[in-house]
Amino acid sequence: MPHSDQDRIIALAGLHQAAHCVLRIANRGSVDTEQMEPCLYSLFQIDAEDVPSVFGPPGAVATGARQVIAQLTGQPERNVELTRYVITLLKHERTLAGRGDMLAAIADGIEAAAAQRGDAHLLDQAVISRLAGIYSATISKLEPRIIVRGNPLYLQNQENQERIRALLLAGIRAAMLWRQCGGRRMQILFGRRKLLDSARAYLSSGTSARQPS
Repeated sequence: MPHSDQDRIIALAGLHQAAHCVLRIANRGSVDTEQMEPCLYSLFQIDAEDVPSVFGPPGAVATGARQVIAQLTGQPERNVELTRYVITLLKHERTLAGRGDMLAAIADGIEAAAAQRGDAHLLDQAVISRLAGIYSATISKLEPRIIVRGNPLYLQNQENQERIRALLLAGIRAAMLWRQCGGRRMQILFGRRKLLDSARAYLSSGTSARQPS
């Protein structure tokens, strides 16, 4: 089934939202849970009905859409570190596409995490720990390794480390979705107007979305 520009911007926004959450945890030690939850939610959506439902309700990745706009326009400002995470995650997803063994391990790990989750909330630390473990056993082995920079006080905290790893796994999931929807790096470099129009249309349609903190 062909995918629309709106599908592609939702996937790209999901990637930017995961990277944004990583930045917040690394530099502030905390993150808006309503920004983090859609990222983790996407990991358990194996047979989603459509692309928007991968992340949950309308406007779920509004923060990510705003980050896309900021990165493309420089308004209010571009974040070089966020761009670095996005590019690295896109590269890792392409490498991962050729690693059937690792893809199978990730799929098995997520299936097991879903079974063990039961009624636990997505942001329950036990759930996050399992997702972080999947990342550590798979994606973290790829080169170059993703180096997360930030405040050492926050980065040395084990719960923060696990939240960051789970979010990086979610970023890979979004990068994969972006490619499955027909997204290509050239579109980011040379199709900025279309991406901006799609991101703004997404924000306009998700009127209930929260403003970023």
